[in-house]
Amino acid sequence: MSEDRQPFLYNQHVALGAKIVPFGGWAMPLQYGGGTVSEHLATRQEATVFDVSHLGTVRCDGDEIFEHLQRTLTNDLRKVSAGQAQYTHLLNEQAGVVDDIIVWWVGPNEFDVMPNASNTSGVLSALPGIDITSTRCVLAVQGPKARSLMATIDPRFAEVPRFHVRRFDFAGVEVRVAGTGYTGEDGIEIAVPNDGAEEMLAKIVTAGVTPAGLGARDTLRLEAALPLHGHELGPTITSLEARLGWVVGWDKPSFRGREALDQQRRDGVPRLLTAFATESRQPLREGAEIFIDGVQRGTLTSGNFSPVLGHGIGLGFVDGGADVGIGVSIAMRGREVPAVVVKAPFVRKAK
Repeated sequence: MSEDRQPFLYNQHVALGAKIVPFGGWAMPLQYGGGTVSEHLATRQEATVFDVSHLGTVRCDGDEIFEHLQRTLTNDLRKVSAGQAQYTHLLNEQAGVVDDIIVWWVGPNEFDVMPNASNTSGVLSALPGIDITSTRCVLAVQGPKARSLMATIDPRFAEVPRFHVRRFDFAGVEVRVAGTGYTGEDGIEIAVPNDGAEEMLAKIVTAGVTPAGLGARDTLRLEAALPLHGHELGPTITSLEARLGWVVGWDKPSFRGREALDQQRRDGVPRLLTAFATESRQPLREGAEIFIDGVQRGTLTSGNFSPVLGHGIGLGFVDGGADVGIGVSIAMRGREVPAVVVKAPFVRKAK
């Protein structure tokens, strides 16, 4: 554990009863005293807070930064404006996804680019910016009661619309708040300078928000069929194969990896990300082989037990894709588990 980087709020997590595990070079909370399933259900029914400070922040400011982002990342920033957030991809020249990113367009010529935990250096090599990851914490408050509970701390937290960004002074520091998350639920993510992070976490927990760890974050994102880099996305996986063509600004003159992605669009996508469900409580697992009519057609990239649905779910790439409703066999640990192709996401946001 000593080799892993501790988040700024490490001691607070330990005091809250967190079980710490290595993740992406960091020592992060896996779960707290109630366990992963309890935290998962609390997110779906009420509200939880996740420390996602292991994610990177690359601050990109300057007169020419908009154009640099436009010609580097896949999505089209012209679809949004200052004060909004956008999901996008950074590709290599073979159209593989180097990283999937949320861009916070904070103000005129001011952008916070949010890469995954271990990919900050790759983003810095492609974009002119400053790595400010070590100077701030990011707390994600997620769930149907997230806004109402945060409003008891300050109404401004609850007023940030989905995929919008606001900044304001709170308790003596500037916070940047986005209506984003990675659970399939409503909520916000708060970037707070380290000087104010301990107080912020304490206020959130005191307001009645349950601390939650990476275990619940993964089962939640899987139920919502949200891709995880290194699993459903990666340097040998394209946006089209992951069924994320909507993050590509085809009307833009260019972006990195466009030529190869255009070629795949013309030739046809050879494999497609597909969702699977079992009827049993048997969890599906990453690496399991997918058989259709006795022929191996793919491999699971993620799998687990769905606490909401009460059965196994998984995602994986299938050569040529597969229609919803088709029965498959998942070969796992020396046994075959029957499953069916289903429409993603597995669980939709509570209304």
